[in-house]
Amino acid sequence: MSKDIIKEQKLDEEEQELLEAFERGELKSVDNLVEELAFAKEAAANYFRKDARINIRLSRSDLNRIKQKAAYEGLPYQTLIASLLHKYAAGHLQASHID
Repeated sequence: MSKDIIKEQKLDEEEQELLEAFERGELKSVDNLVEELAFAKEAAANYFRKDARINIRLSRSDLNRIKQKAAYEGLPYQTLIASLLHKYAAGHLQASHID
């Protein structure tokens, strides 16, 4: 990925710190890369595991609009809803910014 593409992205504070550390050459490769990658993949899988179900009631028109937006993005509508809820719960999306 080119630096121009990276600079066009909106980075949060932690991502910006990592990018700056990388650009200063402060990040070093680890000796046990295979084990570290396996650990990171397992941690990510555990973090994003969907292990709870909910039922919610929506208006038919809201659900239809969500399904249309999901289809446009090439996603199942449940995945889109879960993604929006995750972003909101993580603090990356505020209620006033939701379309």
